[in-house]
Amino acid sequence: MDDIEKNYADFISTVSHELRTPLTSIRGFSQTMLTSWNKLDDESKKHFVKIIEDQSNRLIHLVENMLSVTKMQTTGGNFVFNEFDIKSPIEQIISVVRTQYPSHKFEFLYANTTAGIFADKDKFQQVMTNLIENSAKYAVENSKTTIKTFMENNNVVIQVSNIGIGIEEKDYDKIFTKFARLDNPLTRKVQGSGLGLFITKNLVEKMYGEITVKSEPLEDMQNYSKITFTVSFPVKNIEEQARIKCNQ
Repeated sequence: MDDIEKNYADFISTVSHELRTPLTSIRGFSQTMLTSWNKLDDESKKHFVKIIEDQSNRLIHLVENMLSVTKMQTTGGNFVFNEFDIKSPIEQIISVVRTQYPSHKFEFLYANTTAGIFADKDKFQQVMTNLIENSAKYAVENSKTTIKTFMENNNVVIQVSNIGIGIEEKDYDKIFTKFARLDNPLTRKVQGSGLGLFITKNLVEKMYGEITVKSEPLEDMQNYSKITFTVSFPVKNIEEQARIKCNQ
């Protein structure tokens, strides 16, 4: 079996596994409700319906991520570049994610000197949604996500930090690969496809940016680290913007 066939076989195997788990849950709880409706109290019915809803959302999210990966690898993603300020989109994303994780705290430190970026606004929002959602999802319970912006060497820099289980330096590149899932107590409790950061990195790089991760152990919290994802976009002058527009 050559590398292409092996990669394809691995892809099908992984996707099949990821799809099977939520589908099995949806089928199992649906069948239970159909066959035992009169025996279930209202609380159990609500609980089962909530599980079906959660697993359906998981399935939708997985399919959307798979479609995003396919689109990026075939069409390039159809980017529409424009200059825009990043403050409002990030504030909107924080507001949405806060409703999903009400016990999680968010801090947005926006430097007024932050320049606008030249990128695809929808794709930028997808990048920031993935990073901020991930931060809340994999953080220590009742902790905080900090989103910070600043300028550095003519780059707009955005950092998303949380407190979670540390990432070994050898795994820094791995977490941005397709279907990557680090095995630790927090990731075992949280369901995910392992596609979010792969998509995020691809989107950032197609918008001429860079993304990195750094994990810094905390002395006062054993086994936990401050984990920071840093995204940077170079400020484009009018001539550079025009070249990008011509290539769209």
